[in-house]
Amino acid sequence: MKKLTVVVKHSRRNEVLEIFESCAAYGIMIEDISGYGNQRGSSTRYRGIIQPVTCLSKVKIETVGDDETIETIIKLLEERLRTGKIGDGKLFVEELNDVVRIRTGERGIKAL
Repeated sequence: MKKLTVVVKHSRRNEVLEIFESCAAYGIMIEDISGYGNQRGSSTRYRGIIQPVTCLSKVKIETVGDDETIETIIKLLEERLRTGKIGDGKLFVEELNDVVRIRTGERGIKAL
């Protein structure tokens, strides 16, 4: 089992959700976040003065699933989201040792 975390611009949110749904993702978690990567934000002009913007608004979408499903999602995300420009986003993949459904006590894939 793996956990996939996708960090993208808000404008790309629906594309990510469409891919998750097309792959029958087990469930998703969505969070509005802010931060910066290698580009360290950007700058904007306000009343003629350049103002640095160090934290950019992003959306973080997470799901968990079996290895095959997560790899399929990753492939589709790379194909659809890659523009070759700074700010395309990041995918973080983590191994999960176990998942427990509290209500039933089920573990592993059955708990998803």
